[in-house]
Amino acid sequence: MIGVVDYEAGNAPSVLYALARLGIPAAAVTDAAGLDAVDRIVLPGVGAARATLESLAAQGLLDPLRRRLTDERVPFLGICIGLQVLLDRSEEGPTETLGLVPGEVRSLPRGVRIPQIGWNTVEWRRAHPLFDGVPRPAYCYFVNSYVAHPADAGAVAAVTDYGGPFCSVLAVDNLVATQFHCEKSGEIGLAMLANFAAWDPAC
Repeated sequence: MIGVVDYEAGNAPSVLYALARLGIPAAAVTDAAGLDAVDRIVLPGVGAARATLESLAAQGLLDPLRRRLTDERVPFLGICIGLQVLLDRSEEGPTETLGLVPGEVRSLPRGVRIPQIGWNTVEWRRAHPLFDGVPRPAYCYFVNSYVAHPADAGAVAAVTDYGGPFCSVLAVDNLVATQFHCEKSGEIGLAMLANFAAWDPAC
């Protein structure tokens, strides 16, 4: 069962709808008990990193989420803000984030329209089960003003160019996360969600 974290600043209904279209069992998670009851976790998001963390904290989800991801190594998919909060900090605020992946989140560069809204190219840097059967390059839907800068370049699984290249897919052990919205990226996004549902990080 996939648990989609449903918090005030999130986009859980769209992700749940996409998983339902695929026939993949999923449920909204709103508290620690719900988080413990699932064997995969999706953290979607729209808006600001600080609002996301405050909403998760208000629902008692921050420590249980860290435990499930770091101690139990549950497969995890972050979407948009769900990627950004994995790092140490964000310029937005600024905000201290979860610190599960070394690095920071910075604003898109000056000279481009901010936020980026619309379709853009995603180019794989290395193989990952999330990309199985997905065309290269892929075209996915973005809504973002900030981007992740992992300290380890090996954490970057795919890049996108918008005023320069940035990490659009991060993958570290049991964690995978996309800066674009899988649930809004048509058949390509659905394929990635299906791949996540079948992914075994231990393989």
